[in-house]
Amino acid sequence: MNELPAYVARIEPGWIDYNGHLRDAYYCVVMSFAVDDMMEHVGLDAAYRETTHCTLYTVELHMHYFHEIKESDRLTVSTSVLDLDRKRIHAACDFVCPRIEGPAATGEVMLLHVRQAEKPSVVPFPPEIEKRLEGLRLSPELAAKRGVGSRKIELRRR
Repeated sequence: MNELPAYVARIEPGWIDYNGHLRDAYYCVVMSFAVDDMMEHVGLDAAYRETTHCTLYTVELHMHYFHEIKESDRLTVSTSVLDLDRKRIHAACDFVCPRIEGPAATGEVMLLHVRQAEKPSVVPFPPEIEKRLEGLRLSPELAAKRGVGSRKIELRRR
């Protein structure tokens, strides 16, 4: 299994709420940027999107907040592929801050590979992309160690 490089988040002053903490919606913004980094890493980059008209759509997202993140914090996000099939990726992000033991937050996202057109359609990943994603997939044991949040996201096999 290969590992994705961690995404280093830049916390903007406008993202801080009246309590001095990162506003909840901006965890999702940071996670979106971390997923963009994952896309670049596996070859779903701008050139791919331009030539294939394919991209990833988010179809479900769950956030779990454990500790407050402040404007002065250094925040990195580690992204993992928990599962995948020919058209979907189940990914997880751990929000890590040096002053906090364990993750400050975690997020899980279900991503769908879509060809954009007048009527978007779900399409399989090209074999080389699927192979790269497969190389990033956590073993079932490591995925299970991540723990479960308030409810489980999973791929439903048909």
